[in-house]
Amino acid sequence: MGKIRLYRFGKKSIQSLISMEHKEQHSGSSNFIQDLVIGLSDGLTVPFALAAGISGAVHNNGIVITAGLAEIAAGSIAMGLGGFLAGQTAVEHYNSELQREYEEVDRVPEIEKQEIREIFASYGIQESTQHTIVEELSKDRDKWVEFMMKFELGLEKPLENRAATSALTIGMAYIAGGIVPLIPYFFTQTPVEGLKLSAGVTVLCLFAFGYYKSIVTGQKPWLGALKMTAIGAAAASAAFLIARLIS
Repeated sequence: MGKIRLYRFGKKSIQSLISMEHKEQHSGSSNFIQDLVIGLSDGLTVPFALAAGISGAVHNNGIVITAGLAEIAAGSIAMGLGGFLAGQTAVEHYNSELQREYEEVDRVPEIEKQEIREIFASYGIQESTQHTIVEELSKDRDKWVEFMMKFELGLEKPLENRAATSALTIGMAYIAGGIVPLIPYFFTQTPVEGLKLSAGVTVLCLFAFGYYKSIVTGQKPWLGALKMTAIGAAAASAAFLIARLIS
């Protein structure tokens, strides 16, 4: 048995033990936000940088638009597939560890009980209380294993259809973000004009997205907004300058 991960046994974990339904809802919301952030951040940044780079080398908006749409299609598929594989891996890893825990509570139950007592002991719970809790918990094999999965291994059961949902969310978010820097090229005459308008629109979107993401993740909103904007601007500037120098 691996080292017990006591850091998981905090306020959040205790609340999840008391109210399983609430915990699952919270987890699902967090997963959705995480996927949305991944898709939008890359969607706003990569196509913007590509469009900027091409704008420094060509004189036709059609080329920029075609290349941008092709990148969005390929990028959304690649990002979505990555999210799907990550979700599938999480499910497979959880199921593998779950099977192992069932085997261990059947094969070495006293060792498993001792590990639970060690968890409670680290938080100052009296030995007599430890034994009472462990004996009550071990009466239900499924609950016993569920406890070990959470508080020993730090693993939460993945949500149903997590992989497919993650793939769809990331892919659609990437498309939504990627369309933003391309829109100005439909309404301007030259790539340089399109780039100027695209830069203004995209910078505003990056700033707003960075601000919102920081609020959701508990970071400083203005700092997060500036970081997101700076990353996007730096990527686009580098692509534009490289394309201009080569051309």
